[in-house]
Amino acid sequence: MDVVRASIVGGSGYAGGELLRLLLGHPEVEVQQVTSERYAGRYVHSVHPNLRNRTRLQFSRLEQLDACDVLFLALPHGEAARQIERFVALTERIIDLSADFRLQDAGAYQRWYGAQHPAPEWLDRFVYGLPEIYRDELRDARYVSGVGCNATAVNLALWPLARESLIERVIAEVKVGSSEGGNKHSLATHHPERSGAVRSFAPTGHRHQAEMHQALGDFELHFSASAVELVRGVACTTHCFLRENLEDRDLWKLYRETYNDEPFMRIVKDRTGVYRYPEPKILAGTNFCDVGFERDPDSNRVVVISALDNLMKGAAGTAVQALNVMLGWPETMGLEFVGLHPI
Repeated sequence: MDVVRASIVGGSGYAGGELLRLLLGHPEVEVQQVTSERYAGRYVHSVHPNLRNRTRLQFSRLEQLDACDVLFLALPHGEAARQIERFVALTERIIDLSADFRLQDAGAYQRWYGAQHPAPEWLDRFVYGLPEIYRDELRDARYVSGVGCNATAVNLALWPLARESLIERVIAEVKVGSSEGGNKHSLATHHPERSGAVRSFAPTGHRHQAEMHQALGDFELHFSASAVELVRGVACTTHCFLRENLEDRDLWKLYRETYNDEPFMRIVKDRTGVYRYPEPKILAGTNFCDVGFERDPDSNRVVVISALDNLMKGAAGTAVQALNVMLGWPETMGLEFVGLHPI
């Protein structure tokens, strides 16, 4: 196949900017257009200054969008679904980073998002874009959904246990950085309000919980989310109560068998040092998800810890990984950056 022509709809946000950065460095992709109604006509580096001298692309309006080989949608939630017929007329493949097509059940969408889905007939045409769980389905997919960053942290933490039906119930909590809220300003993101904060913003009812149930199964799952003073990153702690009491060697076997051949999964469980367990600080800009665990010797509880960059493995990075799977390319292509230390 010749170089693939890709366009990004809604490329002025944080996830759109990360996606553009990755695609500009992808050896098999040519970025054809990037749209933004707000910044139409301006150079993309005026919004994403890290791309200065990397590209001379200017933002286009949506009405100027041409046909392409693959179309990435990085629009606010709800917009992709409302315009899906318009987009499918322009391309053979779509990867949508929003939440619009993550859930396959219209009833679940209405429950968790509080509204009827604008295009329910399209829900079962999209494959959930998490390669570690849905790789086989992605190989033949034309339409792929994005993933929720918090859901990805929980799903990848628990997948080795869930696939063996070992989980009785889970209490999960994530601490997330400010970029998860997007680039629109609010009081919650204002620096004096955010600095030094550890603020619970979703003790119950977070929408990403629907993706966890869809991927992992229907066991008892309780989820909470808190905002902390990070820009990038998700740190996830899950308390898993198992149906049987596993030994440490059994847990090692499960996680190794599941993730040893996964290019972006690393088991982090060391006896000494500062980074004995997963830490989002060292994952900024990477597509890795680090996972570690600790067995409670006095109960059937296992604490599983995961960490990732919410804009990468929780959004743009996984989207590019899914593209690689769809087109039969090496899964790590364009995603080789290993992160920085110290930062």
